[in-house]
This record gives sequence, C-alpha cells and structure tokens, in this order.
Amino acid sequence: MLWVKSLHIVFVVSWFAGLFYLPRIFVNLAMETDPAAVARLLAMGRKLLRFMTMLAIPALAFGLWLYLGYGIGRGPGQGWMHAKLALVLVLLGYHHGCAVLLRKFEAGRNTRSHRFYRWFNELPVLVLLAIVVLVVVKPF
Repeated sequence: MLWVKSLHIVFVVSWFAGLFYLPRIFVNLAMETDPAAVARLLAMGRKLLRFMTMLAIPALAFGLWLYLGYGIGRGPGQGWMHAKLALVLVLLGYHHGCAVLLRKFEAGRNTRSHRFYRWFNELPVLVLLAIVVLVVVKPF
C-alpha cells in the first residue's frame, strides 16, 4: 500500500505543477503582442497541457486504487474523503477549463485580461491547501 500511496503523491504533485504553471502561461499570453512570442507560448501551453493530462491519469488511478483497493477513506466517519473527492472533481473541472482557455487563445478569442489569469492561477493553490488539510487533519 505504501508504494501505491507514494506513487499517488508523486503524480498528484506533478499534476499540480502543471495546474500552477499553465495559467501562468495564460498571464503571459494575455500580455504578449509579439506574434513569435505568442506562438512560442502557445506551443509551451499545448505541450504542458498534454503532459499534465498524462500525469493526472495515474494520479487519479492510484487514488482510486487506494480508495477502492485498500479502503482508505471508506466507511463511516470518513467525511473528509467525500470532501476531498469533491475537491478532486473541482480540479478536474479546472483542468478542463484550462484546456478550453488554451483553445480560445489558439483561436485568438481570448477576452480576459492578465489580471483575471493571475487570480485564476490562485484557485489550485487554495484547493491544494484544502486537500492537504482534509487528508492530514481529517476534520470530519
């Protein structure tokens, strides 16, 4: 079980690195006017999105293995796990939202400012904080 838990943590941390960095690319895209720089940032964004999607899949798979295979968080008195799973769904929605935003940038249809993306970039930080507290403290 400890191997599965370790791999889950490694893939989650790696996935979060992408969730933190892709919106930062959006900040730069929203400010950039040079076509060559925009093309380079779009290429970086596409590659990062592909990579972070490949990292999210094993993160979710190992998490499900822990939940279904080892029963971590199952049974009565495990409200923290239900809250964590809800936040994982939020992260999946955020990941999907990043893909939608990248497609808008690629199509030249971005309507948001760099300030929006700076704030948008903070959401996964708050979700990560909440998930760590839920897993470590298990408040309910």
